[in-house]
Amino acid sequence: MDVSRPRPSADAVAGVVAALGDLGIEVDDSALTRSLYSSDASVYRVSPGAVVFPRRGEDVEAVVAACAANGVPITSRGAGTSIAGNAIGTGIVVDHSRYLDSVLAVDAESRSARVQPGVAHATLQRRAAPHGLRFGPDPSSHSRCTIGGMIGNNACGSRALGYGRTSDNVRGLHVVTVAGEHLRLGSLAGPDAASAPVLESLRTMVGGSLATIRSEFGRFGRQVSGYALDPLLPENGFDVTKLFVGSEGTLGVVLEADVTLVADPPYRVMGVLGFENMVAAAAAVPAILPFSPIACEGLDSRITDVVRAVRPGAVPEMPRGAGWLFVEFAGENRAELEAMVSAVASASGALDWRLVGSAAEAAALWKIREDGSGLVARTPSGRPAHAGWEDAAVPPEHLAEYLAQFEELLTGYGLTGVPYGHFGDGCVHVRIDFDLDDARGRDRFEHFLDEAAKLVGTYGGSMSGEHGDGRARSALLSHMYSPAALELFGRVKHHFDPGNLLNPGIIVDPLPASADIRYVPAPSVPQPLAFSYPHDADGLFGAVHRCTGVGRCVAPNPSATVICPSFQATGAEKDSTRGRARVLQDAVTGHLGAAGLSAPEVHEALDLCLSCKGCKSDCPTGVDMATYKAEVLHRRYRGKVRPRSHYSLGRLPLWLRLARRMPRIANRLSRIRATHPMVAWVAGIDARRDIPAIGASADRKAWRAAQRETGTGTKDVVLFVDTFTDSFTPAVATALLEVLRAAGYRVHVPERGVCCGLTWISTGQLDGARRRLEQTVAALHPYVEQGMTVLGIEPSCTAVLRSDLVELVGTEQAQAVSAAVRTLSELLTGDEDYRLPDLSGVRVLAQPHCHHHAVLGWDTDRRLLERAGAEVTAVGGCCGLAGNFGAERGHYDVSVAVAETQLLPALRAAASDTVILADGFSCRTQIEHLAHLRGAHLAELLAGKLGERD
Repeated sequence: MDVSRPRPSADAVAGVVAALGDLGIEVDDSALTRSLYSSDASVYRVSPGAVVFPRRGEDVEAVVAACAANGVPITSRGAGTSIAGNAIGTGIVVDHSRYLDSVLAVDAESRSARVQPGVAHATLQRRAAPHGLRFGPDPSSHSRCTIGGMIGNNACGSRALGYGRTSDNVRGLHVVTVAGEHLRLGSLAGPDAASAPVLESLRTMVGGSLATIRSEFGRFGRQVSGYALDPLLPENGFDVTKLFVGSEGTLGVVLEADVTLVADPPYRVMGVLGFENMVAAAAAVPAILPFSPIACEGLDSRITDVVRAVRPGAVPEMPRGAGWLFVEFAGENRAELEAMVSAVASASGALDWRLVGSAAEAAALWKIREDGSGLVARTPSGRPAHAGWEDAAVPPEHLAEYLAQFEELLTGYGLTGVPYGHFGDGCVHVRIDFDLDDARGRDRFEHFLDEAAKLVGTYGGSMSGEHGDGRARSALLSHMYSPAALELFGRVKHHFDPGNLLNPGIIVDPLPASADIRYVPAPSVPQPLAFSYPHDADGLFGAVHRCTGVGRCVAPNPSATVICPSFQATGAEKDSTRGRARVLQDAVTGHLGAAGLSAPEVHEALDLCLSCKGCKSDCPTGVDMATYKAEVLHRRYRGKVRPRSHYSLGRLPLWLRLARRMPRIANRLSRIRATHPMVAWVAGIDARRDIPAIGASADRKAWRAAQRETGTGTKDVVLFVDTFTDSFTPAVATALLEVLRAAGYRVHVPERGVCCGLTWISTGQLDGARRRLEQTVAALHPYVEQGMTVLGIEPSCTAVLRSDLVELVGTEQAQAVSAAVRTLSELLTGDEDYRLPDLSGVRVLAQPHCHHHAVLGWDTDRRLLERAGAEVTAVGGCCGLAGNFGAERGHYDVSVAVAETQLLPALRAAASDTVILADGFSCRTQIEHLAHLRGAHLAELLAGKLGERD
């Protein structure tokens, strides 16, 4: 169905851009930025005319005035996590999250906080926590969603049973209307606010529709669709604040909010109840609700199956069953809460249940639940699954019947979806494998939504239970409300926005749900690829569409993840995994013109990608931007002149082979300060970076001598000696040999040099990378055939053998070598005879290499050290050097800014006797360069060699 809303004229948009530019307000109408903001977390794409980044409330007023004068629509946007398409528009998109992101005040006495609309939920929680308080509602996107966005959608989250919806937790609002009128509502209202003409006429309008409002609104807790008109009833105090909560930016623009905070009880206890399936779990909900849990969440076994496949060991023990309920209680007495869980399990008729024993275990389970929308973005068969019918809700007493009929409806359409969600509130989340890239599939999508809406209507439910109606469900409201109610929506909208400029088409006057869908058919003749994409049938085209926009990568100040380092440094959407994926999607679908992947917008979006692979593990949909970047660089420069750094850093092993033959001369030349700027320019590196020295002569002699002795052990292992270790830190390899031989291993070192091709991969020289990997497979496979483990030293190189190898060299021999690769901690953990050294009293601050975190997993290292008695603290995020990235010209400042997000503050706070553990050569180099501290490899720590390397 080719339907779209008329766009504002280019002249009108240009008039707004010029007016705002004259006022010094940051506004961007570039093709790159319009691409970045053309989608949110929904299935829709609408390119805006421009994006504005206001710094003050006065800037927002100016945007509203300029748009009103030029007839240009306004769409307010927070973190862009809207699943229903609420945060995209044809006119001006206002990004509140970049600068209007402050908690203005926390009042512990009144248990309230004043916030700007762009403040992240997690930021508010951090400010409230020292007072023993929290903001009650907590959507799964709580690490990045903004309070303004939550107000727009009336967001709820997992603990709405205990703390209510956003509308239950907003005390007051400061709003500017499209006419420029300031409305201060609720607790922010002045003495004359109630007599404002716009509110007086609204009161009159409500007075003429009391019967409709009383009969159709406020029927159950998750009735979020449409405008919340029941708070305007006389008996409810004509609460206009609650009208604006959930209005999706269609009535006014929020400048400030006063929100309620709640006391955070000292104890939380979680029980997991197992049932035969999700319908049986839903049927148990009415028996659980009388116990007043603060959360009652449903989870399908198909979601945990996905997590186990991606992250073995990440799923805690689950009770018997294929569907589970997570039931949580909070209070002052832990024993009483545990008894409550036992009583609930008995009353529910669960097949099996267990009390979650630790906070860490509960956090792991909640993480799986919170990542649900990303984890089910692919069906078990690998097909993409989409939002669209995402969060319908019915009264909880009807949930089991509704869910059973809904699954029958899916089956009847030949569709697959995995239900989960807020079962205690009757709200079901699901991603469905709709075919959305052609007219036939979109027509089927329309028919399915219509039948699903009718089904919800029969149970007195709501099209949306927390995400708002947006583009996905506004056209379905007739299945929920009478013509009189819909007509009243139109009058309320016109009352506040007579020109229909505020997020037009949302709730009132909607387009069909199939309009503006962003998916298009894959190319019938796909371009040849360097990498294989075994989980994406359409190759790179399908891979870049893995990003659904849920925005894990734009969370401010994440602590335990790597994704996305450059965004943490710059705060710019273009530097997030999501932003890059959106630009790549536009490139492969033709929205960036004939240049496609060679478009300058693609280059600008990928420039600050560190190729850290943090997204590979931390993005719930499995985006691997490092691979996509390598593929794009490979296509762009194949057969052409490359940037200078591609020849210097990208082919570094070749230069180091020469340098190792004459290490003293190489080191002397690298230390001549007078010529360093010229050498750096020729090499394409930043002059502020020193050239690392070839390993000290004594270390190299010791390493060469150690190589010649296989050892007398009874267990065989073949050592993969990477270029970085061999060239720069041979003492690490020597320490590793000591650890292995003391553990009873015979260590084999291939006579022929091996290379993983990492520097070629990161610079997109994939033909060269493949040749080196083929040579490495030929060198290592004879050892693997004998049953030996391939032991890596440098995490990034080890990760290449674990993952990139099979994607670039798909032979059986390559797969065998890849399967045999282990890290030191993995080898020793699996060796029952190995006796750890006593590290009692040793404090370790670890900077896990990004590739170690993302591809290999660092938890094994943590467990090994803790078993040895060490006190371990791991730093999240990236060191910022990331191989060639931080050395290249133009990247130094961002490299340092990345280090400042987590690594450098942790180093400054560490005690002087703390061991700095950093297996990655890049990490150790960055630590020495910026903090003037020495980092150690795990092998050196285990061998007791911490003080022996210069």
